[in-house]
Amino acid sequence: MTDKTKESQERRYSSIVVDGVEQAPSRAMLRAVGFTEEDFNKSQIGIASTWSMVTPCNMHIDKLAHQAAAGVNEAGGKALEFNTITVSDGISMGTPGMRYSLVSREVIADSIETVAGAEGFDGIVAIGGCDKNMPGCLMALARLNRPSIFVYGGTIKPGAKGRDIVSVFEAVGGLAGGKVSEAELLEVERTAIPGAGSCGGMYTANTMASAIEALGMSLPNSSAQNAVSDEKGEDCFRAGQAVMNMVREGIRPSDILTREAFENAITVVIALGGSTNAVLHLLAMARESGVELEIDDFTRIGAKTPLLADLKPSGRYSMSELIAIGGIRPLMKRLLDKGMLHGDCLTVSGKTMAENLADAEDYPAGQGIIRDFGNPIKEDSHLVVLYGNLAPEGAVAKITGKEGTSFEGTAKVFGSEEDALQSILDGNIVAGDVVVIRYEGPKGGPGMREMLSPTAAIMGKGLGDKVALITDGRFSGGSHGFVVGHVSPEAALGGPLALVEDGDRITINAKTREIDLHVLDAELDRRKAKWVCPDSGAARGVLTKYAKLVSSASKGAVTGD
Repeated sequence: MTDKTKESQERRYSSIVVDGVEQAPSRAMLRAVGFTEEDFNKSQIGIASTWSMVTPCNMHIDKLAHQAAAGVNEAGGKALEFNTITVSDGISMGTPGMRYSLVSREVIADSIETVAGAEGFDGIVAIGGCDKNMPGCLMALARLNRPSIFVYGGTIKPGAKGRDIVSVFEAVGGLAGGKVSEAELLEVERTAIPGAGSCGGMYTANTMASAIEALGMSLPNSSAQNAVSDEKGEDCFRAGQAVMNMVREGIRPSDILTREAFENAITVVIALGGSTNAVLHLLAMARESGVELEIDDFTRIGAKTPLLADLKPSGRYSMSELIAIGGIRPLMKRLLDKGMLHGDCLTVSGKTMAENLADAEDYPAGQGIIRDFGNPIKEDSHLVVLYGNLAPEGAVAKITGKEGTSFEGTAKVFGSEEDALQSILDGNIVAGDVVVIRYEGPKGGPGMREMLSPTAAIMGKGLGDKVALITDGRFSGGSHGFVVGHVSPEAALGGPLALVEDGDRITINAKTREIDLHVLDAELDRRKAKWVCPDSGAARGVLTKYAKLVSSASKGAVTGD
């Protein structure tokens, strides 16, 4: 490759913006933001920061963005920082504001694509913290297909007595059940969140960070570092250097985001006991990458992948405790050695997955966080895709086995999360009930709210193994218990969930992967003839646009089809 050809590759996009007499206005604008004469001949790297003071997950990411920019500049590039939005699931949970959470994934993806495409960046470093930042960033990087790398903002450290945000939600249920006093609830509230970082169990943020590392789109160990740590700052600096190597070598997301890479991500998510949101997000990310991935791939891979990590919410340990024994790299090395990962997949380091893991040391003897293959928490996946007359297009359950593997009960039906939560807190939900929450799907919500408040209230009242909950909404990574979400088609489309009535018998079987409503077809036809979809209340703005564009949860709830 000649020097001129090499320079052309390294400035493939920025040269269009800054080269030539006709681009003098562009250069004039860039001089005002700090460009020197030499900078116009460098690769321009966008640093997509999700910094915001609306949530502890992202409150430190401005500093991380500066360190990534320093890495780019040290490696011979020119970094330009820009921001995108974030919303806090934990703050908006249980309120109408939660309808904007999944929508924010699309807004983040669109905004990063828009800025990078308009400004002519030759590469991108994207830094995410809260749940939807990560898939949103990856969706944009896949669309742009320019040398790119993702950096996780890092996990929060545990609060007092190992508490975290889920402890607060469950304490609310404990108060309603008479197990927690008001003073105890206040003490939990005051001590659960000690500072910056994403929620500290294997909830959605840590799940997606782990999945992205397994995809090969972040540097080794990026998913397993505390938000407030020297290691996280170094991770960002090295990411800035690494993206410059990707620019020089011509490595793009399409070289990394292959079918095999997504299979690696699914395997790691299952072994870690990750969030049901991973199903939704990996489907969406694959779609943006042009990779054929279906909901049934989770069943296929899950049948041969054990659940090995004893992590919250269903387990005992936090992400910080996993970090202390080596993070996810030793687990990935074990999976690779068992032939359960594709080791030849390329990663952002420029090396293959197998090369990245070659020097990974195993966990210390005696640790109890990651089980051996001979002693799994569950022999197959906790993420169970169910079908039946209640979910013809599928539903996603999170069943670790601690709740049992089947449930039969009678329906108690609610048209919103708020109504269901109030009924739970008032003591109207009893053993044997199947709580049905509908019109909370992608179109019906609109926005497919997470149901952490009702699931946490059920757990807090001691009903976790006695009550099931099903919904066309979704679940926080912090939810546990006998829960089934993503029921498709959703109620707002006239799916069978819309036809359930109080007292109907419902069975859920994780072993046979079935979810059925025991009502005669003739009766369902009678109900369908009388059914009218309730008004969602979204009359204008982003929620209305989302409702018009969004696909089924079984396809990742994407908006670009």
